[in-house]
Amino acid sequence: MKPIRLIFLSFFVLTIAPAYAEDGSLLSGETMNYIGYGAIMLALITLVVAMYVVLKAFRVVAKILLGPEGLEEKKVDKVVLKADKKAARAERINKMFSLKPLSEEKTILIEHDYDGIQELDNPTPAWFMYLFYVTIAFGIGYLLIYHVFGVGQLQDAEYRTEMAVAAKQKAAFLAKSANKVDENTVKLTTDASVLAAGKSIFQERCAACHGNNGQGMVGPNLTDDYWLHGNKISDVFKTIEYGVQSKGMPTWESQLTPKQISDVANYVKSLHGSNPANPKEPQGTKMADNDGSASDKEAKAKTAMVVK
Repeated sequence: MKPIRLIFLSFFVLTIAPAYAEDGSLLSGETMNYIGYGAIMLALITLVVAMYVVLKAFRVVAKILLGPEGLEEKKVDKVVLKADKKAARAERINKMFSLKPLSEEKTILIEHDYDGIQELDNPTPAWFMYLFYVTIAFGIGYLLIYHVFGVGQLQDAEYRTEMAVAAKQKAAFLAKSANKVDENTVKLTTDASVLAAGKSIFQERCAACHGNNGQGMVGPNLTDDYWLHGNKISDVFKTIEYGVQSKGMPTWESQLTPKQISDVANYVKSLHGSNPANPKEPQGTKMADNDGSASDKEAKAKTAMVVK
């Protein structure tokens, strides 16, 4: 107890000393306040430590008074509580599976036996029976929906539906991709379907000025070697897209999709060298057809004759 008394005495001296300090003291009033606060914190810590020591002392006294029997009694209570929990869990499992505990198995033994082996007359668990009834109801519903009333699609019909949906999605994707073409990405092609689509648009939109066969009327001849605005597929695409206002060529950018402009441009390229009747006199500059390989040109000429 002497250390505690010494601590309290120091605390008393440190808290009272500032009150008796003279003006000529070496320590300022603020410093003395800090010392006082420190003494208070030290006293609080000491109080907590003292309470902890007292609590430990009480525990020691309790062990001495109760003896080992008291400690064993607590352990026994814990074991009993654990056993009760285990028994309650086992009872819940037995109820869930409709099982009898081992102590009651003799009451459900079947009289006959085989080579000393006996059977238990355990009923089927209720949850299993409920599940079985649900499967029966599901089977009846499935039969009525898919085979009697035809509300749902069978596998082959569902497959055909999914393939049709996929075909539409594919067509939409290809159309969207095709419409991303411009004068920088357009490609020369001899695909018959592309040329047929281009010819259809040409006959509807362009034949009035360029003639049904591209021989030229108000507009220039599209079949000879002379070109006003370039003879590459990119040049033709650009001319169709933006037009030539000074020559009366309208812009088709707002009326045709990029895919349609590409189709018309490829059809116009396929008309080169077709020699239609009554061609208009040449206009522009003579240019060599270097837009593609020789094999491409030959295939293009053959395709143009088929389209016509």
